[in-house]
Amino acid sequence: MPDYLQPRAIIFIRVIVAAMLFWLVKPFVKSEKVSKKHMLRIALAALFGVATNQILFFEGLNLTTPINASIIMVGVPIAVLIFSQWIAKERITKTKVLGISLGSFGAAFLILGSGQINLHPGAFLGNVFILLNASAYALYLVLIKPVMQHYQALTVMRWVFLFGAVYIIPFTLPIALKSDWSSIPLNIWMSISYVIIFTTFLAYLMNNFSLKTIHPSTNSVFIYFQPVISSLIALSFQKDTLEIQEVVAALFIFAGVYFVSRKKQLPYFIRE
Repeated sequence: MPDYLQPRAIIFIRVIVAAMLFWLVKPFVKSEKVSKKHMLRIALAALFGVATNQILFFEGLNLTTPINASIIMVGVPIAVLIFSQWIAKERITKTKVLGISLGSFGAAFLILGSGQINLHPGAFLGNVFILLNASAYALYLVLIKPVMQHYQALTVMRWVFLFGAVYIIPFTLPIALKSDWSSIPLNIWMSISYVIIFTTFLAYLMNNFSLKTIHPSTNSVFIYFQPVISSLIALSFQKDTLEIQEVVAALFIFAGVYFVSRKKQLPYFIRE
């Protein structure tokens, strides 16, 4: 992007093929009928979690830098905490605030070690798109959580992506039809396949499966592990060297995830 495909062409193939995959596995899982009330909630969640999320993220990333986008995405758990309190009436505890603060600092510290934030006016619109994308995804997690208590993850994701596909078609199909698909080389097709299978089909499925047992705020805080895992992969391929900044950032991230995940109260000396 944009050498071979425009952002919305990638969104088209990503969402449409992922939706097909979710429906192709239907014969292998228990059939469940979704109630009208839950179907309406799934449709709303798909609007934010698939359509709005995908379009704003890809369009935003095309206008801004990966560093800017990564820093802004650190705000997802914060937005989840706010939406959870507003919509689901989930109590904002000191433990969660401490954990998200530690994780945010660690992730931002690690990401900024790879470069600097770009404050160029040309990146402003892209930054706004990424911010709105992060908010949309956070709202999706809060909206879909109650539905996950009633159905299997595959059942929910079939409908989420079906609605998502319907939403994105008017915005992406014209661009997809104009794309020169025949000029795409094998290595790019492999990259596209990875995005569809691993970062869409499996990622959304496992992410929603986790919501059956944990709160959206706990789910979202694991996003802080992304830069840590990226660093570990870079180290394994000898594309990077381990520095003290990465170790310190990882410690903050692990501490943040620990505090958000734990159910017990804060230690006595941290409480008021």
